[in-house]
Amino acid sequence: MKVIVTNSYDETCAVIANMIKELVNAKPDAKLGLATGGTPVPIYKKLIEMNKAGEVDFSRVHTVNLDEYCGIPGTHDQSYRYFMDTNLFDYINIDKKNTFVASGMGDFEANARELEEKVREGGAADLQLLGIGNNGHIAFNEASDHLIAVAHTEKLTESTINANARFFEKKEDVPTMAITMGMGDILAAKKVVLAATGLAKVPAIKGLIMDDVITTQNPSTMLKMHEDAVVVIDRELADAVGYRA
Repeated sequence: MKVIVTNSYDETCAVIANMIKELVNAKPDAKLGLATGGTPVPIYKKLIEMNKAGEVDFSRVHTVNLDEYCGIPGTHDQSYRYFMDTNLFDYINIDKKNTFVASGMGDFEANARELEEKVREGGAADLQLLGIGNNGHIAFNEASDHLIAVAHTEKLTESTINANARFFEKKEDVPTMAITMGMGDILAAKKVVLAATGLAKVPAIKGLIMDDVITTQNPSTMLKMHEDAVVVIDRELADAVGYRA
């Protein structure tokens, strides 16, 4: 596992956006695994700027998103389909038919199976972008006594619901279930890139980059088993966990 320490979160996002740009320029029909939440928004803004400047072409790229809430439609302003459209897809030259975000409506188990099919379709993702939850969860693979390898439905923990409550009018509106890629799906990607910032992530990142333990109680630690995993953090977070490059 490689750790890159930057001077700021803006630099972290620039580093990752450049990784994606270089990948797509080298492989125009690349398959990207994408993430939602506050972490990747500045990355997507930089990719939009690069696309508009003619530095990268997304016209042949395929994408699969990590997860989606259960119980809200793709038109809901907190759905992850809506998030991806309004933070990236609407502003780049990607064919939306080549983008996949699981449906959060209808038969959740069938929707999870469809996500698993998309993960496998055409082979492994060339790059999987990740954020990390305060408790180390990756996508909606929550800290638990066990983790599930394939796409599945997941009951969200109280800490995750609390962390996501800021995006909704009230906590009671936060979905309590989600469809998510499994850890096996994520680890199947050819390259995994995780971005993190903020002192709330200290325990999770410390477990990921400072400790030798792999544990389902910090799902991010599974990335230690990946042959091409990159963790990009800023100096503030690196200092807080005691990491020295």
